[in-house]
Amino acid sequence: MPPSSPSSPSSHAPAPLRPRTPDEGRSTGIRLIVTDMDGTLLDDAKRLPDQLWTVLDLLRERGVLFSPASGRQYATLAHEFAPAAEGMAFIAENGTYVVRDGVELSSDPLDPTAVTRLVATVRDLAASGADVGAVVCGKDAAYVERGDAPFLAEVRRYYLRHRIVQDVTAVDDDILKVALFDFGAVERATVPALTPFAATHQVVVSGAHWVDVMNRTADKGAAVRRLQRELGITPAQTMVFGDYLNDLEMLDTAEWSYAMANAHPEILARARHQAPSNNDNGVLRTIARVLDLPGVER
Repeated sequence: MPPSSPSSPSSHAPAPLRPRTPDEGRSTGIRLIVTDMDGTLLDDAKRLPDQLWTVLDLLRERGVLFSPASGRQYATLAHEFAPAAEGMAFIAENGTYVVRDGVELSSDPLDPTAVTRLVATVRDLAASGADVGAVVCGKDAAYVERGDAPFLAEVRRYYLRHRIVQDVTAVDDDILKVALFDFGAVERATVPALTPFAATHQVVVSGAHWVDVMNRTADKGAAVRRLQRELGITPAQTMVFGDYLNDLEMLDTAEWSYAMANAHPEILARARHQAPSNNDNGVLRTIARVLDLPGVER
């Protein structure tokens, strides 16, 4: 089924989880599965697994909620999962925005003063010769000042709704985070330039070229805990998958925590279990094995 256009958050109530029969989830009792996207569910070519839709149907039948947790924006995630988006919970923008069935469950916007300071830092870096750009991530869209094709190609990977504006600090939107893309190694110059923000904000390296700045109260782990509280789900009933540093806090929310075989060393050390790599379809194979899903590769 081809993806449809994502809908914006609205006021209608999210669908409740269907009551579970005693044998559903088998002996694990798992009711919530949360997975990172890049380097985790997606392979290195950024492709979703072939059997994903089959697995999502089986999980829905068992009353298990599936939730992508990503640095990507809500509109991008809703578009990618459009064939099965109904009832799913989307943890977007590294946990700063959680939406289910068009209903905002939680958000953690930045103070406008912090946004202005962050953008000024990026502009100074660019003026000094760094090949870097800022993506100011709002609830409605992502905003950029750079309009060159190479930069926009990177932005489009994660931000379906993006706009080129003259001044990103002047947009009328709730800003959830500021993402910085560096065509070089992000930890070499860009991350050190953000040191003044480390005492008051989350400065999270989310990839070799990306770093995100958010409120200290915002991360994927906080978003998962909020979702657990909303739905009455415990850590013992939760399974999570991650590969990079922006997944660290999320691993602490679940007894069934998995690091991908390709994960950062800190993720491998923090998780309770290890899954095959993202290129070996590790997320779906682990779900199929643990929950004993029929007809799915183990």
